[in-house]
Amino acid sequence: MKLRIAGACLALAAITLAGAPASADTPGAPAPAARPPLVAADFVVPTAIDGPGFKLVPFSPALAKIDYAAYMSSIEHLQTTFSRTTEWPREGITDADAIKDMEGEQARFVARKAFDYSVQTPDGSRELGSVYITPSPVAGYDAVVRLWVTKADYDRGFDAELYQWVQEWVKKDWPFAKVAYPGRAIDWATWDALVPPRKGG
Repeated sequence: MKLRIAGACLALAAITLAGAPASADTPGAPAPAARPPLVAADFVVPTAIDGPGFKLVPFSPALAKIDYAAYMSSIEHLQTTFSRTTEWPREGITDADAIKDMEGEQARFVARKAFDYSVQTPDGSRELGSVYITPSPVAGYDAVVRLWVTKADYDRGFDAELYQWVQEWVKKDWPFAKVAYPGRAIDWATWDALVPPRKGG
């Protein structure tokens, strides 16, 4: 979320829309004042997830440095493929901004209001991208899932690999009946048309 999702982030309900106000879960956007938990109290939220050649780790301030390195390496790529805005990522984000963003990500995770993960190499030395699981602003969907990978990892085909894996993981390990994947399973124009306007503006 990096000034974030909750996502969206991760967003989120999931993410920034070009030409539209940033959602509360977009990196850098403020957290919503009040939002019910996204999952039931008895649901065990995944916190240690291993994928084929990568792992997912819940965001926390300890990950601010590698997260910052990942998104700052791919500013133009993420502005055009993920956030669809020049607001995030952008030049000028400070270390303090990155840590504050991580604190917000972690708080939403603990409150069970959104679940944002760092996608890392198995040894945790580098962040490859992020996955955001957030509430949906569109009726009929239980959650919104968004994800991004760095430009270098996108170029090697990891985006498609991660997206395929995430779909199976969400279907298997999460309690949602219907999940939206904006910009992927549903194109941005269709999704944008479904998202209700923000109250007050």
